[in-house]
Amino acid sequence: MTSQEVRKQYLDFFKSKDHLIVPSAPIVLKDDPTLMFNNSGMAQFKEFFLGNGTPKHNRIADTQKCLRVSGKHNDLEDVGFDTYHHTMFEMLGNWSFGDYFKKEALHWAWEFLTEVLKLDKDRLYVSVFEGNKAENVAFDQESFDIWKQFVSEDRIILGNKKDNFWEMGDQGPCGPCSEIHIDLRTDQERAAVSGRDLVNADHPQVVEIWNNVFMEFNRKADGSLEKLPAQHVDTGMGFERLCMAMQNVTSNYDTDVFTPLINKIEVITGLKYTSNEVKNISEEQNKTNIAIRVVVDHVRAVAFAIADGQLPSNTGAGYVIRRILRRAIRYGFTFLNTKEPFIFQLVAVLADQMGEFFPEIKSQQQLVTNVIREEEASFLRTLDQGLQLLDQVITQTKGTEVSGAKAFELYDTFGFPKDLTALILKEKGMSFKESEFDASMKAQKDRSRSASEVSTEDWKVLIPGNVETFVGYDKTENEVKITRIRKVDSKKDGILYQIVLNNTPFYPEGGGQVGDKGTLVYANETIDIIDTKKENNLILHFAKQLPENIEASFVAKVNTNLLTSTSKNHSATHLMHLALRTILGTHVEQKGSLVNPNYLRFDFSHFSKVTDEEIRKVEDFVNTRIEEQLQLVEHRSIPIQQAMAHGAMALFGEKYGDNVRMIEFGDSRELCGGIHVKNTGEIWHFKILSEGAVAAGIRRIEAITGDVVKNYYSQQESDLDAIKETLKNPQDTLKAVVSLQDDNVKLKKQIELLLKEKVEGIKNNLISEFQEINGVNFLAKQVDLSMSSTKDLAQSLGNSKNNAFVILASIEDNAANIHCYISKELVAAKSLNANVVIKELGKYIDGNGGGQPFFASGKGKNTSGIKEALEKASLFLK
Repeated sequence: MTSQEVRKQYLDFFKSKDHLIVPSAPIVLKDDPTLMFNNSGMAQFKEFFLGNGTPKHNRIADTQKCLRVSGKHNDLEDVGFDTYHHTMFEMLGNWSFGDYFKKEALHWAWEFLTEVLKLDKDRLYVSVFEGNKAENVAFDQESFDIWKQFVSEDRIILGNKKDNFWEMGDQGPCGPCSEIHIDLRTDQERAAVSGRDLVNADHPQVVEIWNNVFMEFNRKADGSLEKLPAQHVDTGMGFERLCMAMQNVTSNYDTDVFTPLINKIEVITGLKYTSNEVKNISEEQNKTNIAIRVVVDHVRAVAFAIADGQLPSNTGAGYVIRRILRRAIRYGFTFLNTKEPFIFQLVAVLADQMGEFFPEIKSQQQLVTNVIREEEASFLRTLDQGLQLLDQVITQTKGTEVSGAKAFELYDTFGFPKDLTALILKEKGMSFKESEFDASMKAQKDRSRSASEVSTEDWKVLIPGNVETFVGYDKTENEVKITRIRKVDSKKDGILYQIVLNNTPFYPEGGGQVGDKGTLVYANETIDIIDTKKENNLILHFAKQLPENIEASFVAKVNTNLLTSTSKNHSATHLMHLALRTILGTHVEQKGSLVNPNYLRFDFSHFSKVTDEEIRKVEDFVNTRIEEQLQLVEHRSIPIQQAMAHGAMALFGEKYGDNVRMIEFGDSRELCGGIHVKNTGEIWHFKILSEGAVAAGIRRIEAITGDVVKNYYSQQESDLDAIKETLKNPQDTLKAVVSLQDDNVKLKKQIELLLKEKVEGIKNNLISEFQEINGVNFLAKQVDLSMSSTKDLAQSLGNSKNNAFVILASIEDNAANIHCYISKELVAAKSLNANVVIKELGKYIDGNGGGQPFFASGKGKNTSGIKEALEKASLFLK
């Protein structure tokens, strides 16, 4: 049975059990500040388990794209080394929100596995929670009794809290779970050792395939458990592992989920991958296998993240994606001998393989390919720089053990993996101190963990029930009551309070728009709301203090000055999106945005730089719509199919419900939950400040509107007046500036000619001052030249003599600079190294530097140290 058939059989089965089949949520989460990525099937349903929302159906089934690379669920370091861990994986899930419970969930699980898929019952083991007296949670007798109907008691395993009690996090919904494991070993292996003894023992062929979680409790901040008002079912089945069982193989990578990607790598590299059935392979082949598994796993995670709108970057979720891709590149570089980009070629295979069920990978194929190719090329250049730095470290190391701190510096600065560092050092008969590397790594992680540490108290509920509504589309001021509060303490922000209101006019951060700020007012007390966010369907208002009387009625007031400026920028973003698609082409798609009171930022797909003429056309297009004073047409809640039929733009990577809000300004139609002007005339004017590349195929525009544009033009006028005054108020300012530039070019040429003559004169004088020391032509002098001219002179003097050792220094901008040239024959014959010389002499000028063994430069702030540095230079020859 193919993987596509397995997926279809699962969804069809639960559809027959009256489950609503829903599409996978994006792998990148944009509306949950507690998670970067969907790391489990239940992530998109958190609000229902918490009682903060009502699902559109009380029975749901899906297959969810998941990514586990950080936090509690982190499988990254296992990927490639075993045959069943992945960064991205599919989680098949069926859900019950207060409907069916253990009986139906376990019956259906067994029915699907044994009757629909016809898996061998003798290979299946089940587990139930053994109970926990400390937490007053009883043994799961009900699940145990249900399983006895299907399997003998010796196949029912009692699991502890670690294995059979599932929790969403340190706080929140949780409950006992019942897992199903399968033993895929040979009959001989099964006869020798019972599969029961290998369950949860990390055996690669005795693996969990299905977990049935019974949400019964809520974990409070103090660690205690309380009963949930309703019982829920949250199940998850590993799609890749199920395919392994169905295709009669013993590795996920031997299934058709991965083999097309592996086959492509074999074609690209000329190397062969051996299946898990082949035993006693060489160490070299094992390294090849691991590298290929790393690459095929990681390309899936990276490709789907990019398709869902997350570009690689140096912060947040983007950094995680970049880190995954770089890990794949490193393994290819080291073990597959791929010195040129190649991973991007796998995207076409992935699109053909998964595009039918996940259309985003097909529609975004070109963008994903371009971004990965550019990231590969960039990191391969970085690896090359790291190799050069490692050569310098090796040269400077006495003995055969390199400092572990230096190895960590390579990792931290260049992303240089320690296994690659170890491999290169081993080839040179060297190693590095791993304990020092690990200590540096731990210190960095501790700093990072400390900076992001957050403790959250339980909610104090003042008004029970799901009573919160958002009224911000109609009001900026409203009478409100506080429904719940909680205290949050973080190292980054200190103590803050999260406040939930019964009907709030504050817009929570989302869709690129920043959250509202404002106040809560009661009698003589005013509480500042410093931010507004949404979490698990609750709108959270952040304050540094709580009102004295939290049960009073308040007037919630949005800061309308900020909101008005923000709404102008948001509406202008929609107009600009239409302008870009009209002028550049319909291939343009939004890939990210930021809308705040000061400016707007818009990322979009486009294959080349936007020309100055195109920029002007975009500005003219938007400003024409502003002058037309187009009225806002708001469809607050219409079926998504109706909105799409009306021409609304939906963005990949966004999660939409059955009913959506559509915003229209003339021909601009977008699905959007943000705040907008009532008439485009309110925007006043639109001005683009910058345009540039963010990644391969992704451009970024920053622009301003309203009063910010007025201030911009006012500043431009002020600057122009200052220029005129400086130029003595010429009649034609532009002509005067051009004339000044021409004069400057002529003077520069004259100066360059005079400087060339000066350098040549100094060189002729200095050639006669070389001294011979132990067979070396030595010169150490301070000259009156710029840093760049001093550098050129040092190289020229060095080339004029055999066995030359030249040290030249000068002062520029109150800083000392020093340069060392050593003939290459001296570097080889006498083990001299310009790098070492500059680092040593740099101490006298309170500076540092570096370069190649035959030439290096340094710079420092202590100009008075030049004399001593030059005096010490000859010591390197004695």
